[in-house]
Amino acid sequence: MPVLIWNKVKDGLDASMKKKAYAFLEKLQEDDTLPGLHIEPIKGSADPRVRTGRVDDGYRCVLFKIVGSGDPVYVVHGIWPHDKANKIAESVQLSMNPVTGVPEVNNALGAVKKAAAAPLDAALPKTTAAPAPGDAAAAAPPMETTLVEPPKWPSGLAVEQLHQQLGIAEDLAESALSASSDGALLEVVLDARVEWQGEALLELATGKSLREVRTAYGLDEHVEVGHGSEDEQLLASLRHPAAQSSFHWIDGDAELRRIVEAGDLAAWRIFLHPEQRRFVESERSGPARLSGGAGTGKTVVALHRTRRLALADSNARILLTTFTRNLAEDLSVGLRQLDETVPTAKHLDEPGVQIKGLDQVVRAVLQKAGPGGAEAAATVLGESRNVVTGVTKGSVWTEAIDEADADLPPELATAAFFEAEYGLIVLPHRITTSTAYVRVRRAGRGVALDRAKRLEVWKVIERYRAISRANDTTDFQEKAAIAAAWLELDDRHYFDHVLVDEAQDLNPAQLRFLRALVAPGANDLFICEDSHQRIYGQKIVLSHVGIDIRGRSRRLTLNYRTTAQNLEWARHILDGGDFTDLEGGDEEHVYRSARTGPAPVLLPAESMAEELDQAAKLIRSWMPDESDPTDRAPAPEAIAVLVRDKYRRQTVVSGLADRGVKVRSVDQENAKPGLPLVMTMHRAKGLEFTHVLLFGVHEGSVPHALKDYKSSTQDFADAMLRERSLLYVAATRARDVLAVSWSGEKSSLLGGDKT
Repeated sequence: MPVLIWNKVKDGLDASMKKKAYAFLEKLQEDDTLPGLHIEPIKGSADPRVRTGRVDDGYRCVLFKIVGSGDPVYVVHGIWPHDKANKIAESVQLSMNPVTGVPEVNNALGAVKKAAAAPLDAALPKTTAAPAPGDAAAAAPPMETTLVEPPKWPSGLAVEQLHQQLGIAEDLAESALSASSDGALLEVVLDARVEWQGEALLELATGKSLREVRTAYGLDEHVEVGHGSEDEQLLASLRHPAAQSSFHWIDGDAELRRIVEAGDLAAWRIFLHPEQRRFVESERSGPARLSGGAGTGKTVVALHRTRRLALADSNARILLTTFTRNLAEDLSVGLRQLDETVPTAKHLDEPGVQIKGLDQVVRAVLQKAGPGGAEAAATVLGESRNVVTGVTKGSVWTEAIDEADADLPPELATAAFFEAEYGLIVLPHRITTSTAYVRVRRAGRGVALDRAKRLEVWKVIERYRAISRANDTTDFQEKAAIAAAWLELDDRHYFDHVLVDEAQDLNPAQLRFLRALVAPGANDLFICEDSHQRIYGQKIVLSHVGIDIRGRSRRLTLNYRTTAQNLEWARHILDGGDFTDLEGGDEEHVYRSARTGPAPVLLPAESMAEELDQAAKLIRSWMPDESDPTDRAPAPEAIAVLVRDKYRRQTVVSGLADRGVKVRSVDQENAKPGLPLVMTMHRAKGLEFTHVLLFGVHEGSVPHALKDYKSSTQDFADAMLRERSLLYVAATRARDVLAVSWSGEKSSLLGGDKT
């Protein structure tokens, strides 16, 4: 029986052909001589292995037939309309790289069509004129400049090095090194005949060394292909680990069905970038950290690593967690899509994988602690507390400030100051007395407090705790701190492996709780984070909460989701901020995308009514249309309107309905298909859409009013970073098309102004 290998191709399976594609490939797996398949060579093709097969009257499958000592092997390259398939079949070649021995598909036609893309290397207007009312198409792009910075090549990089050490074609290497800007380089990469070679060049352009890229792509490993026929050597090379990013051996009919039904959107389940695979499969002697910008695949790595750990040991207790319940549900869906056979667990201390929001895990540990949590509460709060499951309301800080009658300047008498002081200083140091608070170091808080002021601050903290005690409540940070203290006192560890996504949003108490959940050792903690996406909480350094990452930290730089134009716009927002990672180092935002598309557009308006008029027209132009699918969304729910808060969300939903555009408001529930979606920028985190409108990006909305944070220069600067990050997160939800609108004065963050 023939063996099938799936080749990663960006546009190789038309969505309308899934059922027919499966039927064709299922028959091919059974018997490639069946007359209805019409497996035929192409006269004059560049590769004699190329075959085409009849899927239906209008579509053909392009394959490579490899004949070794056993059953024939077919590499499935893709399914296209008849004429396009024949044209691809005439030019495409499957061979081993002459330098590295790794198999690769060479497409002489070029990798990507760029008809819809904006010019990548052109400067855009310095100003943007307002469009005519309701005329979304008249809007100008929002960026003052686009991809005009020069690539950040390693020092002294030469064509010969790229060819001899990486196996990159010499003509491609020469064109890349001649590119004067990021935009010009992307043009070269998109025309690369071999996809992985273009991606490797993009990674070098972020400043990675030749050695780092060579290791990431598995090129240090020898390719042993034997001494058989050319086809037998090619088959051996297709087993090499470096080939796994482009070729997948299909194991049976069930797997074939899953791959075909999921289509191109399932590529993340099948193919991993070699560097991603290294993070998935590597053994770590202790906690490890993986960072990377939006769309670089951190979550994909976390899911694949979770699966690997679960399948390696059926008795392993594994936790995959994140900041919010919505994101945890998305992770759970993702793991089921990756492999529905992965064993799961519902309760603490059970073998299998648990996927829960972190607050859910904290609550489960406190329930386990029962009366034993009283001693832990005394360690954290200074007094024994039996009831710690009720939740303290956010308004209690304001109540405590009013009732404590503390002699504090107005700028310190704010809930924002006390929330930060309590979470960053008091709880992490388990301070329970005024004496301890007077003595503690407050490095990085941005506001100096002498002894007298500290005693006044402590009055408010004591009052806050007294109100909570009277109501039998604790806040979420206190719960995490108490749960961590109980685990430490009891020397109890409920998990063998803990994996964390979006760790930049966790607070010190939560991170210390995670450290306490799992015993120190091999593969204990795996932390995925991007400090550019921190939209909750304050800056944190892992070593301050007992998590030692030294020597086990890596960064992903290649974006797989967002077009280069949208990514550049999003990075432009970050330019005004000073970002640090979870190890306290400067966080750069040097990322590259191998995808291209239209430039983002600005939609300024004189009034809210005009802004809603423009939004309605824009959404209509994005809605699916089978008669003219160009530049339209594949489904209504692939369109999202993102706003700053819930109040604006309801205004947009009502305003669009008045204009005849029906949309769906999304809060905490999972989004249902059938309509464009409207949600807050916070709620959209972790999601992606083909078309995104950022609505209401005016001054006073983004950034939000931050007067309560001005008591501390550090708190204010940190709050501004969160606002930048929120807009960055919102912009990077757009996979293909991005628009930004506002009425009145546009947000200062759109211009990348320093703040």
